[in-house]
Amino acid sequence: MSSAHYTSHHVPSRSSAERRSDAVALWAVVSLLLGILVAILGFFAVMVWADAHNAKDAANRAAAKVSGGAATADMPGMPGMAAGDMAPAASGLRSFAGAAPANADALATAHKPYPAALPAAPAGPVANVDLLTDITVQIAPGVKYSAWAWAGGAPGPIIHVRQGQLVKVTLTNKGAIPHSVDFHAARVAPDKAFGDVLPDKSVSYTFRANDPGVFMYHCGTKPVLMHIANGMYGAIVVEPRPGALPKADRNYVLVASEWYLASDGLRTAAQFDMNKAHARQPDWMTFNGYAGQYVKHPLVAKPDELVRFWVVDAGPVSHAFAAVDEGQVGLLNVGNVQGTMSH
Repeated sequence: MSSAHYTSHHVPSRSSAERRSDAVALWAVVSLLLGILVAILGFFAVMVWADAHNAKDAANRAAAKVSGGAATADMPGMPGMAAGDMAPAASGLRSFAGAAPANADALATAHKPYPAALPAAPAGPVANVDLLTDITVQIAPGVKYSAWAWAGGAPGPIIHVRQGQLVKVTLTNKGAIPHSVDFHAARVAPDKAFGDVLPDKSVSYTFRANDPGVFMYHCGTKPVLMHIANGMYGAIVVEPRPGALPKADRNYVLVASEWYLASDGLRTAAQFDMNKAHARQPDWMTFNGYAGQYVKHPLVAKPDELVRFWVVDAGPVSHAFAAVDEGQVGLLNVGNVQGTMSH
């Protein structure tokens, strides 16, 4: 009987020194990775802190612009103006942001704020809306602006109607140039209802407020950017049918807008600066036409009340009307309509 032969190979065990060397190498790699992770987290923590710090500084500067009125050490000849406020912007345009008289705080306190409370909707089947034009307004403490505006100033009156209600609009042009009124809540032919109205003329049209929500209305006369920037904008609230929304204890309407000034407006009323509007460089940004008015005169509510805000972004730059002037516009021809089209 033959016998089988087996050959065994002995693998020597690793020494304790080698094992310790491997453990040290592994720990070095882990430590390096942990260090990199800590550095990354630290970097983001610093960035978050910096963003928060910058936001706080920006808020403080904005509050100072509204209520500050004393001359600064940097620019003693310009009351209420910090050195950076009058510096040319990157575009080379001069900014009047924050311009204020010495008594700006007193003026802000005495200012009667635009009534942000939502007015009652008309009880009958028809809501009548009457709009006029042209007025000089204040857009910040002591800052005057020669506006093209609706009845009562800029923004125009808050219009509150009920869903399904028939709205009758009457525009009487008391200005020196043609104007019109375009309701984003209306499903009507814009070339008919939103046409230009000559000075001392009137136009009336109706639309059914079928779409609930809050919408902008504005002058649609070209250049639309200029007409809106001069104050011809407002808000219409189409209240949904009963039961669609929980009943609110208070309703406020806020219309966000921008002002582009060719002068500071402190001695004489400022006028519109088209170059700033195209550059998207507003001097003032407001709720309901006046900078900081709800800081000095806060809107109010009681604990546990349901408060509803109806907010419209009238722009015009944040509403993209400057982009229209620069070519970002087009038409959709439905049904192969022949002839001139608009809107």
